[in-house]
Amino acid sequence: MVGLFWIDAESVHLGTPSATTVSDVLLTPESLRVVGPEPGEWLWSDVTAIEVVGAPVRSTGVRWAGRAASVAAAALDVWVPGSPDEMTVAVSSGGDRVETTVLSGAAGAYSRREVDLSRALLARFVDGTSSPAVLSDWWTSADPGALRSRGREAVLEEWLAAQ
Repeated sequence: MVGLFWIDAESVHLGTPSATTVSDVLLTPESLRVVGPEPGEWLWSDVTAIEVVGAPVRSTGVRWAGRAASVAAAALDVWVPGSPDEMTVAVSSGGDRVETTVLSGAAGAYSRREVDLSRALLARFVDGTSSPAVLSDWWTSADPGALRSRGREAVLEEWLAAQ
């Protein structure tokens, strides 16, 4: 997971892949595709805007406090994992606007910068100055492991700098 994106060997998701009835939003170099209860597909040349609303954002201090509380609760055997937060993805195309729900990939929350950089990258996909191929190419060439928020922000900055 880097920013609002979940990347694996087969695909790039906006949000985390869903095993439930919640939709998946898949990003390919050619199109944006919604899979789920109300499927749809749009070529990038037809997309005029993408908005992501409801991404959980917390400051570094609040994220660390939440992690510490989770560790303490787990140690006391009173921890119950919560469900991922839901985010709304709105795709605008040709005067139409379609909204779908996806799950957040953040364990707890994203940093504000991570969300802002992700939104900037989505805007680049829409205006044609970047492509989701940058994310898949990174996945195949990098050995990402688990990145902390600063590492994820650095990767997002790298993608934004790529032309």
